[in-house]
Amino acid sequence: MSKGFLVLAQNTKEINYVEQAYMLALSIKNSQKDVNNISLVTNDKVPTKYKKVFDQIIEIPWVDDRTPSRFRAENRWKLYHITPYEETIVLDSDMLVLEDISLWWKSCSNYNLKFCSKVKNHKLEQIDNWFYRKAFYANDLTNPYFALHYFKKSDYAHDFYKILEFVCNNWEWCYTNFAPKEYQNCPSMDLITAITIEIFGDHEQIIDVNSPLEFVHMKPANQGWKLTPTHWQDAVPYVLNSRGELIVGNIRQSKIFHYVESSFITKNLVSKLERLANGKKI
Repeated sequence: MSKGFLVLAQNTKEINYVEQAYMLALSIKNSQKDVNNISLVTNDKVPTKYKKVFDQIIEIPWVDDRTPSRFRAENRWKLYHITPYEETIVLDSDMLVLEDISLWWKSCSNYNLKFCSKVKNHKLEQIDNWFYRKAFYANDLTNPYFALHYFKKSDYAHDFYKILEFVCNNWEWCYTNFAPKEYQNCPSMDLITAITIEIFGDHEQIIDVNSPLEFVHMKPANQGWKLTPTHWQDAVPYVLNSRGELIVGNIRQSKIFHYVESSFITKNLVSKLERLANGKKI
């Protein structure tokens, strides 16, 4: 059964998400022993150098004329329908995979669909504050992270994604009916997913704290600092070493690192990832 990672990248004037996806792909090639296939979903130009690290480059289908939302929520429900794999792990483009996560595939294969529901800060402490999730807490919703989830081609996952499509395309109505408290004024895939889970039901099969899926989430307010900076990079040093280990504040980061801030990308970092993926010393 084919397995692979899938990432959606749509560039904006401010952020080159295709470059982020390239960095993600390099980190996967460097860290994964068993499954290192990754496909890119984009309608943007992909530089020739980038193309060689992707299993496939897939155009975004069914594009309409609406002004795209900030996080391109209107296209993310399409991932289930266009993945080239029988089993897929979806990742956000602004992530690096730092350790082999082969065991995740074995664990997730027992399910048709599984969302990450726990994240850690750079100290590797599980985050239990709701600073960025007031709407989830206020409306008694589950706590999914669309940025990391698994699905298997199945009637079960297909039915879930059809509801996800409805919520994506009717998010204002759904927010009013399922998340009226701490109302959010733009579509967020995490909140859309939480509402979809509420409609679909079967919470324990889709989201649970015992799932191995997790990542380090670098939004500043997650880090447990007394004073929250605008950018986490202003508060703590970091380096990618010769073994491909990312050290943040003298702590080696584990599994998946969600760096969030586009300024994290530098020519030096890209060069290091390229050399690691090609088996060369940095």
